[in-house]
Amino acid sequence: MPRVAFILSPILLVMCGVAVHAQWLNYPDPRIARLPDGKPNLSAPAPRAWDGKPDLSGVWHPETLSREEMKRVLNDDTLGNLAPPGMEPETTSLYAQNIAYNNKPGEVVLTPEGQAKVRDYQTNNPRLTERCLPLGMPRAVMLSEVEKIIQAPGEIVILHELDGGMARQVYTDGRPLPTDPVPSWQGYSIGRWEGDTLIVDTIGFNGKSALDAGRHPRSEAMKITERIHRKDVGHLDVEMTFDDPQYYVKPFTVKITYLLQPDTDILEYVCNENEKDREHMGRQ
Repeated sequence: MPRVAFILSPILLVMCGVAVHAQWLNYPDPRIARLPDGKPNLSAPAPRAWDGKPDLSGVWHPETLSREEMKRVLNDDTLGNLAPPGMEPETTSLYAQNIAYNNKPGEVVLTPEGQAKVRDYQTNNPRLTERCLPLGMPRAVMLSEVEKIIQAPGEIVILHELDGGMARQVYTDGRPLPTDPVPSWQGYSIGRWEGDTLIVDTIGFNGKSALDAGRHPRSEAMKITERIHRKDVGHLDVEMTFDDPQYYVKPFTVKITYLLQPDTDILEYVCNENEKDREHMGRQ
């Protein structure tokens, strides 16, 4: 199991505690089922949208482990020793540290070009967060910050708090994927329902971001297929398959559970507003 460094963001003040604090803290959401004491009933049946499909709307954060458990799994005793409050590794998904941590040996294999890209990352260390560039999917929704899903007829919008509320649009109106997309951070997404599971196909990435802190690369050829199922009020199961013939020998799949953050919202987050690292980067 390779060791993976925890990548710190330059924004220390505004990001502290964002996984649990927001503008409308503890404002009761009338759409959420309640227990007799008024607390959210997270095990109640998943809510339904106007068309009878599960309603995926809500504020979500990935399931996490304790810091000690993460150190054990990643074999890294130094993990998060310098993490600021609110950005500790235990507030992130293990997949944000190493997208392949739960795959068996031989399941995630880089092509020679993919290996060269990893070496390039390690040598040049592109510091996306210090430059206030987006991380994009999937990493932007596996760190300390939350995501917000808004489900509407013909479209589902996913807001990434980490990327300044950048909207990812998933079209469910039957349109096909674009044939020659202009590369972008979020890619281009279409969705369709198979029973109660939403299948989302995304292409057209710009290849400027990595999948995780371990620098598993993402090329412009990558296609990500998500299978999203809300099994109850409080849990969103997401299976992601990464297919990138440029950087990987074969597709690989990861499974992540997201937990509802009830009665809260996302923060406005503008990276450049408090960025302090850029003036020091040339001195290293």
